[in-house]
Amino acid sequence: MNYYIAPRFLEKIAVFITKNYLNIPGIRVPLILGVHGRKGEGKSFQCDLVFEKMGIEITHISGGELESPDAGDPSRLLRLRYRETAELIRVRGKMCAIMINDLDAGAGRFDEGTQYTVNTQLVNATLMNIADNPTNVQLPGSYDETPLHRVPIIVTGNDFSTLYAPLIRDGRMEKFYWQPDRSDKVGIVAGIYSDDGLSSREIEQLVDTFSNQSVDFFSALRSRIYDEQIRDFIFKIGIEQVSRRVVNSADRPPEFSKPKFNLSRLIEMGNLMVKEQQQVQSSQLVKEYNRALDGNRYYREYTPPAPPEKPKSTQPETVTSPFGNGAESAKNPVKNYSPTQTPLPVWQSGNRFVNESIQLPQASSGVVNSVESYELPVHNNRHNEVISTQIGLQTLEQVRNLIAQGYHIGIEHVDKRRFRTNSWKSCGQSIVGESEAITALEVNLSEYQNEYLRIFGIEPRTKRRVMETIIHRPE
Repeated sequence: MNYYIAPRFLEKIAVFITKNYLNIPGIRVPLILGVHGRKGEGKSFQCDLVFEKMGIEITHISGGELESPDAGDPSRLLRLRYRETAELIRVRGKMCAIMINDLDAGAGRFDEGTQYTVNTQLVNATLMNIADNPTNVQLPGSYDETPLHRVPIIVTGNDFSTLYAPLIRDGRMEKFYWQPDRSDKVGIVAGIYSDDGLSSREIEQLVDTFSNQSVDFFSALRSRIYDEQIRDFIFKIGIEQVSRRVVNSADRPPEFSKPKFNLSRLIEMGNLMVKEQQQVQSSQLVKEYNRALDGNRYYREYTPPAPPEKPKSTQPETVTSPFGNGAESAKNPVKNYSPTQTPLPVWQSGNRFVNESIQLPQASSGVVNSVESYELPVHNNRHNEVISTQIGLQTLEQVRNLIAQGYHIGIEHVDKRRFRTNSWKSCGQSIVGESEAITALEVNLSEYQNEYLRIFGIEPRTKRRVMETIIHRPE
């Protein structure tokens, strides 16, 4: 199968790697090349094709290796792989490079709920240090004065805005946004179907029919055509014999003849795949099953029905003030007091009401003899201030300061064992209101009584964390 390499992609990778191996006086070359773009556009596969064409030996690192239960392991791994690759360049005398796939998935922060661990900080710091000193990369606990060979690093990802900003600055990382145009897509799809007898016109029509789909869609579409033969094979030998026939069998493995690839059949199967994609996007069943994803609303405001209107009376209603008569009564605001039921907002937690509206007593004679005290709801006093019986005044003050400065509030918890490795878990999405924050804290304090609990501020625009404070300890 003759795969297609986009000329723009080939030129960018080749120039970057070659420039890192040249010693140009007075020129500072970024050590890292970040290839980013939409999912499924063949970033990693195009890189592999370029490496194979140029004869470059690659050391692969996955974004999943950038986290570990033991603090410091991922950063040590990066330094070790870098030194090993530099030694390969010296021993074999050929170009080598390091490729980190899905860097944003391993070291990026997608929202306030993404955990930011010690390893994430160390990975960012290690990559920045290597980019600044590419010939002096030391392992922890040892020091070697021998300069290393410079090793270019290529990283792939979907959204580099989730990465630590100093890491992706131009002096350290050169960015390349890969979005194949129509001509690139036609060339790539033609390479995928090069042995299937489709004409160039049919390839173009197939690409134009699914113009919004990524490159991997057409590769998956070609695989779907073989489903009919595999289904016939299963029914022919019996579904009970599939495992014995396919795995560890003395017979030759099953062989399948090449199916006929025609444009109408490909379009039919492609439309079925598009419907499956739309079904995934439209189902959204997780929101129905997990209410915590619905804006992290621990409560909602309920407006009680309006009180019934009083029948209009022709006689003016007069209420005597307890503070006197005449001019003194006219100055007193209690003169127009009407002892009726005063409805207040009712706060809900799930389907359970936590407060009731206040019932004021009816005056029998129209005269209020004394000012009586009534028990107010937990969440609102007469000045509409949020109060709580479970949260300390210092925590309440910090919540109010964060809200007043425009920050969102995040809550995290961790047990005693993971507290030693600083592996905190998020309690939900960010909180924007004071009442919501107080209710969320009460819920989490009750749920995680035997764990550590902390709150922190989140800057809405940059997603930066500020003012982390532990508010509850299990002891």
